Formats: sequence, C-alpha cells, structure tokens
Amino acid sequence: MILFKPSSKWLIFTFATTISWGIWGALIELPEKNGFPATMGYIAWALTMVPCAIIALKIANWKLDKKPKSILLGMAAGLTGAGGQIILFQALREGPAYIIFPIISLYPIITILLSVSILKESASKRQVFGILFALAGIFLLSYSKGDNSITQGYTWLILSGLVFLSWGTQAYVMKFSNESMSAESIFFYMTISSLILTPIAYVMTDLSIDINYGWDGAYSALLIHFLNSIGALTLVYALRYGKAIIVVPLTGLSPLITITLSLILYNVWPSPSLFTGMVLAIVAICLFFEE
Repeated sequence: MILFKPSSKWLIFTFATTISWGIWGALIELPEKNGFPATMGYIAWALTMVPCAIIALKIANWKLDKKPKSILLGMAAGLTGAGGQIILFQALREGPAYIIFPIISLYPIITILLSVSILKESASKRQVFGILFALAGIFLLSYSKGDNSITQGYTWLILSGLVFLSWGTQAYVMKFSNESMSAESIFFYMTISSLILTPIAYVMTDLSIDINYGWDGAYSALLIHFLNSIGALTLVYALRYGKAIIVVPLTGLSPLITITLSLILYNVWPSPSLFTGMVLAIVAICLFFEE
C-alpha cells in the first residue's frame, strides 16, 4: 500500500518548493558575480514576495486573518526566516562559509524536535530512516572544502547557531500557525516581515562599490529570487497539508536539484562528498514512501 499518493497536496507543494529552491540555488550566484551584492539580493527577494502575497490573497478571496494571535504568528514565521537571512550575512563576514553552511543546513533538526515534542507528530520506522538519511544528505550537499584559513573568535559560530535556530523555528511556527489561520494569511505576514527588514539589508550593503542595476544585475536578481518566493509560498501550503517532520527534510534536499543543474549548466562535477550526499538524498526520498 502506498501511504503517500502522488496526488497528495502536501507532496505536490513540497516538491514544488524543493524544485523552485533548487533552481534558485543554481542561479543565485549569477547576479552576485555581475556586481549585485547579496544584501541587495535580499531586498530584491522581499519585493518578489509581494506579487506572491497578492496571488495568495486572491486565492483566499481577499480574506485576511486579522486577529492579534494570527498577526503575531504570521510575523513570527516571517521574522524568524527573514531575520535568519540577515544574521547569515553577518555570519559570512565573520567566519568561513564552508563551515557555516553545513551547520545551518541541519536546521530541520529543530523543526523535527519541536514538531514531535509539541505537535506530537510521528513517522513510521521507514520514514524515520528517511529523515536520518535526509539530514545526512543535507549536510553533505551543503559541505565544501575550505582554504584551511584560521578563523578568529567565535562570533561567526554564535551567529550561525542563531540562523540554525531561527530557520528551524520558522518551519515549526509555520506548521503551528496553519492550525489556527489560513496559509494565505501566514504568507502575507511573512511578506510584511521581509519588507520590514529591507533597511537593515541596505545598511549592510557596501555602497562604496559599483552596484549593477542593469538586466544582468538587479533585474536578473528579481527574476531569480521570484523562484525563492514561490518556494516559500508552496512551503506554507505543504505544511498546511503535510507533517513538518517529513516536509521540511524533503525541502532541505533542494541542493540535489542545484547540483544537478550546475552539472548541466556549468559542467561542474560534484566532489565525492557531494556525490555521497546526492545518493543519500535519493535514498531518503524513496524511504519517505511506504510500500
């Protein structure tokens, strides 16, 4: 018996998030390489959240949950996600990316712990193995060899831990919020949250350098980050219909798509660790389905 049928809404939205984020990951470096900083990329992303929020409200017949609890939960979901991104910018200035990204990539652990302990979500033994394989795969897919440079201080580690906690908490809050408010309202308040933090991203931008506001800079960033926003919207829907302990590890495997596309577009072959991560990711996906 197949527990999760391909027609299941949670599965459709989960894969939509994984694929859109995977494509986004493969293209995101293009604007940066062309002179459009990542901090400005955050602003571009926040702007692309707006049309997605409008689409979401249209789906909900323009009904917005305005209760204080709904506003609080929606803003919490947004600020933990967008705030984590802002903190990540500073973490990458303080420490090595090849250590930081593997640390924060394991944020689904926080979501799983919170969802199991508070929401009482459960999984079969087969799916538990799938979760474990997914976490191992996520770690390896995010790992890259460094330059053996010496890192001073622990600020970067503290900041990385904050991102890890923020993103893991965000997914839990999104799932918890879906029990008392509409997914469309959650995404609306997430959009507001992302826009509120844009001034911080602007202040963190090095304005002494020339910023490319042309088609291969700002405009391409808008198009690419639109994929990120679409993934965020479908994630809210995925968490409405599916278990967080399954949905979040699956969406965390988006680097599998990124690496595959990088191989096709840039002829970049995966290292042994990345290849192992890809194999683990495929095994994990298979294990999430009951025979």
